[in-house]
Amino acid sequence: CVCVCVCVCVVFAPVSCFAVEQMSSVCARTFCGAGRECDSTDRGEPVCRCLQQCDGTENWVCGSNGRTYRNHCELHRDACIAQTKIHVEHRGHCVVVCFLSDRDWLRERVIQWIQEEVQSNVTSPNKLLQTYFKTYANGDSELDSKEFLSFLKHNETALNLTYSNSLETNTLLRSLCVDALIELSDENADWKLSLTEFINCLTAAYRPQQRKCALEDEVLEDGAETRMECNKCVCACGNWVCTALTCNGERQVEEDVKEGAEEEVTEEEWSRRVADLNALQEDSHH
Repeated sequence: CVCVCVCVCVVFAPVSCFAVEQMSSVCARTFCGAGRECDSTDRGEPVCRCLQQCDGTENWVCGSNGRTYRNHCELHRDACIAQTKIHVEHRGHCVVVCFLSDRDWLRERVIQWIQEEVQSNVTSPNKLLQTYFKTYANGDSELDSKEFLSFLKHNETALNLTYSNSLETNTLLRSLCVDALIELSDENADWKLSLTEFINCLTAAYRPQQRKCALEDEVLEDGAETRMECNKCVCACGNWVCTALTCNGERQVEEDVKEGAEEEVTEEEWSRRVADLNALQEDSHH
């Protein structure tokens, strides 16, 4: 059996076998950090490269860049590829919220587009909005969030509503900002817009009172953050939006803070550290 294996290796892939053996030997005493793996150069020298892929284990974490990763490996790999520092903010998915700036940007884009449509169709803003309202209100004289989204999607190309490079995040943010837009002019708080409320929502002159977030005796601005046990909460458009982690008392908070404090280094910094570490290791063998 040994002879057969050796023959197959020598005849069909002698270079591959040698390369694997050489890489194993070269990388035996080389340490690479999270998100990296050891490889061999053409000259047979060890080098740390970014991982080609991570396993599919689902242990979701939120990175300091606001992006959600499937596991720690994906986070560190992304940091390595981007050559930037990313650490774990907390376990679970990142909080995705529509801030006032996001909501107002969406509103401004739609209002601008409406004004362009008015000029090209030689009509008034109110008449044009009435037409759109009748088209998407499904015959019940009320426009809910799904119908508002349909209105935006139908004119997606003209509006060019892009919040994020991530399709999933972009879709979620657009939906959240539509809810925030509805809340903006929803005077009877039924989460649906009448024709008057719809016109107010998309009329530049309409200026509703800005809502803030209350916390005990404080009134906090949009974007303020706080923690509730192990969960992170963010103030967005006058509402607290929190992660939904299962907490195990103070220990969970300590673990998250400790994990979030893990230092992420750039590729250059890490290579320097690895080189120093390997130099020390070489000295210890002499």
